[in-house]
Amino acid sequence: MKEGIHPKYQPSKVTCVCGASFETGSTRKELKVEICSNCHPFYTGSQRQVEVGGRADKFRKKYGLK
Repeated sequence: MKEGIHPKYQPSKVTCVCGASFETGSTRKELKVEICSNCHPFYTGSQRQVEVGGRADKFRKKYGLK
């Protein structure tokens, strides 16, 4: 690898909108993110299944099913 062309890899602080923060490695000193594992619905278990636009109802109406 060539010397002097790569950015310096250093410890960086990641801050989420929810207020959580943690340390990781990056070429930047500070990172700000909108969502993290503390507030993401998949990891918190608050994820729910929602039918988009009533697709099942539309199908039932189209084919006369009850």
